[in-house]
Amino acid sequence: MLIALNKPFGVLCQFTTQDGRPTLADYVRQKDVYPAGRLDHDSEGLLLLTDDGVLAHRLTDPKHKQPKTYLVQVDGAIDDCALQALSRGVVLNDGPTLPAQAEPAYEPGWLWPRDPPVRFRKSIPTSWLSITLREGRNRQVRRMTAAVGFPTLRLIRVRIGGYALDDLPLGQTRVVLP
Repeated sequence: MLIALNKPFGVLCQFTTQDGRPTLADYVRQKDVYPAGRLDHDSEGLLLLTDDGVLAHRLTDPKHKQPKTYLVQVDGAIDDCALQALSRGVVLNDGPTLPAQAEPAYEPGWLWPRDPPVRFRKSIPTSWLSITLREGRNRQVRRMTAAVGFPTLRLIRVRIGGYALDDLPLGQTRVVLP
């Protein structure tokens, strides 16, 4: 079984917690499925869950290099120099990243409001970009955009390999074909 979840902001990618924060158990009713990968609590979008260990391995193991695509809202007006740096790969404190596919994007019309909203500063614009990675380091997109001078304000995963978020409503699940 493979399940897609549109994970809301602030939800932990685990089924239990001791501090009362929202978890996957608040959104996923199917039993005996586990996340194939993670999204930080402050990231949103596509999370795949499965009961198939082989499939989970294929989706998450770095040697398979499944592309993951994110829509990213950053602080500032992203420029060509920053996009080119992301496309070449940047050096992080744990070493250089693989090249990413990075291009400007527009705020999608289908985007749900975030709770709490992203901070707004009248004197500093924000911009959107699409980034596709083939590796999955901890908080990698956030660290990459910060490294090129544009801190991430909002991060939404929209695709993992051949699986897309499409029109899945926030906080909802659907069974997908593996």
